[in-house]
Amino acid sequence: MTRTLQAIVFSVALLAFHAGSVFAGPGHDHGAEAPASGGTGLPRFIAVSDQLELVGVLDGRKVTLYLDRFADNSPVKDARIELEIAGEKLMAISKAEGEYEVMLAAAPAAGVLPVVAMVTVGADSDLLAGELDLHAAAPSGADGHGPEWKAMLVWAGIGLSALLLVWAGVRVLRSRNARVRGAA
Repeated sequence: MTRTLQAIVFSVALLAFHAGSVFAGPGHDHGAEAPASGGTGLPRFIAVSDQLELVGVLDGRKVTLYLDRFADNSPVKDARIELEIAGEKLMAISKAEGEYEVMLAAAPAAGVLPVVAMVTVGADSDLLAGELDLHAAAPSGADGHGPEWKAMLVWAGIGLSALLLVWAGVRVLRSRNARVRGAA
């Protein structure tokens, strides 16, 4: 192998190694992007009044409710919550301090559903209202978890560049060898 061909092979190998170390994979680039949340984004609603704040998180048929005081964000314990979602009335069950749960008869369909909660704490009661916005499932790849076409495009460009570099090196060697043979 001639020195020129060795230099070309070394350059291609160095380019491939360098390209692999420069382009970080997902979650390893430490760029300006905010880190992705670690879990599924479950649908939720918020209903507030002057006294209370109620947050509901839908997971299939289960709705987990978090009830806090609006003034200081402290959890409300021993509350009685009657929840109405899209016409279905349910009584919440206390799970922990400030955390309650209801089970729907069926998973709700896509759309914007009205939510009304009658909350009673001791002798005080409050009516809270909000909306639960449910969207149809996103098509595959639309949520950013499909094929990473940008990374594949970069690697295809690197591969094409390497092939062009090898092709150019072979042409240089052939022309140099032809000149050497012609001079002899």
